[in-house]
Amino acid sequence: MNTASNIKVAAITDDGNTISLHFGRAAYYLVATVENGQIVQRELRNKMGHTHFSNQVHIEEEPGQPHGMGAESHDKHLQMAEGIADCEALLCRGMGMGAYQSMQVRGIRPVVTDIATIDEAVMAYVNGTIVDRIEKLH
Repeated sequence: MNTASNIKVAAITDDGNTISLHFGRAAYYLVATVENGQIVQRELRNKMGHTHFSNQVHIEEEPGQPHGMGAESHDKHLQMAEGIADCEALLCRGMGMGAYQSMQVRGIRPVVTDIATIDEAVMAYVNGTIVDRIEKLH
C-alpha cells in the first residue's frame, strides 16, 4: 500500500465496473486515481490481450512450466503493462503465474482478489485490507 495522497490503481475489466476473471482476455484497464482516500477519477484504457498477438508465431511452452513463463510470454506481458506504467498496482480475479511475475518486474504490484466490484477492490487496496489470492494463479 502507498500512503501518498495521489495514487493510481488499475483493474482489468470488460465493462468498467467489475474486475474481469482473466487478465489476458480482458479488453480494458480501468485506472482509478485515488486522492486522500477517495476515488477522484476513473479512466477506461484499451488493453492489449491475447487477440493482439494472435497473428504472431507461437512458441510452445516447456512441458511442466506454469502458464506464460517463457521469454516470449514475458515480452507480451511487458507490452500489455505499458498501458498502465503510471499505476502502482493491478487488480484482477485471475492471472497466469507468468503475467503476475512480469507485472512485478515492471514495478506494478499485481493483486488477485475475490472482490468483483472495481471501486470496492481499489478502496480495499488503498486501505491495506485487500487479500492477494496467489493460490488462484494458474
